[in-house]
Amino acid sequence: MPFAALANELAELEAQGLRRTRRAMGTPDRAHVTIDGRNYIAFCSNDYLGLASHSDLIAAACEGATRYGVGAGASHLIAGHAHPHEALEEALAAYVGLPRALLFSSGYMANIGVVTALVGRGDAVFADRLNHASLNDGALLSRAAFKRYPHGDIAALERLLAHTPARRKLVVTDAVFSMDGDIADVPALVSLCERHGAWLLLDDAHGFGVLGEAGRGTLAHFGVSSRRIVYMATLGKAAGVSGAFVAAPDTVVETLIQRARPYIYTTAGPPLLAHAVLTSLKLIAHEEWRRERRRTLASTLRR
Repeated sequence: MPFAALANELAELEAQGLRRTRRAMGTPDRAHVTIDGRNYIAFCSNDYLGLASHSDLIAAACEGATRYGVGAGASHLIAGHAHPHEALEEALAAYVGLPRALLFSSGYMANIGVVTALVGRGDAVFADRLNHASLNDGALLSRAAFKRYPHGDIAALERLLAHTPARRKLVVTDAVFSMDGDIADVPALVSLCERHGAWLLLDDAHGFGVLGEAGRGTLAHFGVSSRRIVYMATLGKAAGVSGAFVAAPDTVVETLIQRARPYIYTTAGPPLLAHAVLTSLKLIAHEEWRRERRRTLASTLRR
């Protein structure tokens, strides 16, 4: 019986200590939380700047709900693309210094959408071995050749790029690696992609809002720019809300609108959330003390 096989697999996970358990949090996402009736200091949140419960964001979300309703009602390409979406895309593109931006419902969907839209059979994806699962899944779904290189090994990546027969080449990497917190050598990756005619998809989920001048992300942190870069960042971590965006040259973004299935076939995110993120961007830009506080806490924890 199929159910018996599933039950055996779940039992095996339990025996190995790998079965995940959800716990219900009864308080907003803050430093002090209540989970299943017990009080804790939370070390596991990715709300890096403490914005998820900020009164200005709550007020902006309420205002957005009043003005635009709760749901978008359709995909972006039907009738779900609202004025707050348009305004946020323009603001995000300007913020990270790239020509155009496109909103997605999550970072997972954004990564899968970018990879599958830009490459396919006859192409190749080159991935750091410690990348996020969404980048790996995008590569597998794309049907392109999937080549993984040792973590941070630029020389190994160059050898792969130099010997590939692929028509199109896409290098994909986390900017800040979520488990170890180390930062990819973005200048070296950009240089490599320019020499070998490859695109670079940079997943900056953990760098946007935290690194660089005014929290503009890893590109600002290193001071690099290139038309080869396709930049993805999420809006549910440092920005404190929900969703994600991809920023890139106009031709790339237009290609995503036409071909990225997670964008085309998904109801647009609630306009009220886009409205709230516009307020979040202002807080990220102007409240440098939040990044300074984060750096102090990180240093204290390391010691």
